[in-house]
Amino acid sequence: KTLSSNHRMYNLYTKFVKILEICKQFSENLVNESGNVPRRGPVPKFSDLEVVALSLTAETESIDSEKWLFDYKLQEYKDSIPNLISRRQFNDRRKKTAGLCEELRKRIAMEMDGGEEQFFVDSKPIEVCRVARGKRCKMGRTGNFSQAPDFGFCASQNTYYFGYKLHALCGLSGVIHSYDLSKASVAVLHYMKDVKHTYHDCSIYGDKGYIGADVQLDLFETAHIRLECPYRLNQKDWKPTF
Repeated sequence: KTLSSNHRMYNLYTKFVKILEICKQFSENLVNESGNVPRRGPVPKFSDLEVVALSLTAETESIDSEKWLFDYKLQEYKDSIPNLISRRQFNDRRKKTAGLCEELRKRIAMEMDGGEEQFFVDSKPIEVCRVARGKRCKMGRTGNFSQAPDFGFCASQNTYYFGYKLHALCGLSGVIHSYDLSKASVAVLHYMKDVKHTYHDCSIYGDKGYIGADVQLDLFETAHIRLECPYRLNQKDWKPTF
């Protein structure tokens, strides 16, 4: 058991080093020589790229607790990572480097299958709490209400839920190219309005939830995007989908 634990700890540091190297390869024009986004003030010793790499490393290990990461997982590597920041500092800088992390993700996705012209779009429910507790949930109610969770319906599971809706666009190889999070009550077609600003001259395939003649026409006319979905049986001019 001890050997297995040490092996996992070793993997954590190994992954951090490898992910940091990948981040450096794709960070051109994003950071300076010290690995930081150019800004005023003192230069942090633990660079922005290292913050992103550590965040991604934790994700690969399915670590969703910063307390567990810093109080237990990273204790053995204080000598290997001498400039390691505190948990509070990591939490703050993780938020500030979210834009850098997203830009690196886009560059890596383009490198993996940048010539892709066929994509799949879908959504999935992200439940915050049980439906019965939804009205009592105060999440987001005191701030920006447009970002608060809401009630929605999941057709695939034929059930109502309270939370958000995750939208994603991926290529044939399964690489996520674009994603967004909306209130559960927002129709999936609203996500396609944002897609046309980023993609063009391609085909996107979705399920019956993405049927909408007006949206399909708009996507084709503005960005030459062919949004193809299976027809409903009660639709006019219905024909079987290949």
